[in-house]
Amino acid sequence: MALSILYSYRRCPYAMRARMAIWAANIQVEVREISLREKPAHLLQISPKGTVPVLQLPDGTVLEQSLDIMQWALAQNDPQGWLNAAPEAVNALITINDGDFKKALDRYKYPDRYPEHTQAFYREQGEQFLQRLEAALAQHDYLLGDKPSMADVAIFPFIRQFAAVDAEWFASSPYPKLRVWLEHWLESALFAEVMQKFTTYIG
Repeated sequence: MALSILYSYRRCPYAMRARMAIWAANIQVEVREISLREKPAHLLQISPKGTVPVLQLPDGTVLEQSLDIMQWALAQNDPQGWLNAAPEAVNALITINDGDFKKALDRYKYPDRYPEHTQAFYREQGEQFLQRLEAALAQHDYLLGDKPSMADVAIFPFIRQFAAVDAEWFASSPYPKLRVWLEHWLESALFAEVMQKFTTYIG
């Protein structure tokens, strides 16, 4: 039986969350790790935008968005119940993460590219989302309840990036619940599995 093909880039947070959902669903795929400088011709053929993740199903269907890939995988098999949380609440958090927070994150990571404001200013913008997550985690172990949901997995890779910009600052920041939550995902067997290194695909 032919496998679905997943074009991925190990450190990309969008690709990371897609892989986590696929792995959690126990779906076997052919992972094609790309080089950002030399993207495979087949990737550009099926998805001209050239960004990852991209999933091509055996019937030729192409999924070009990480959230669509997550939904597809978990619809096949959701052993941990990640889709059980209220869709409206999940979408609300992910929308902020992928919108205003991602914008602040990019500027916080690369302040030289955005000289209009200081790095501290961009960090404070991102902290608005961190404060919301900290408040949620003060109520329960995960973002939307006592069990993980798609929101946790979709947001985790981006919080990981934010924390890594200035690890010393994050370690002493007023977000203790968020640090525990982040550490849980970083130390999980699932994260270790999806972060294994694949040989770069040339094709």
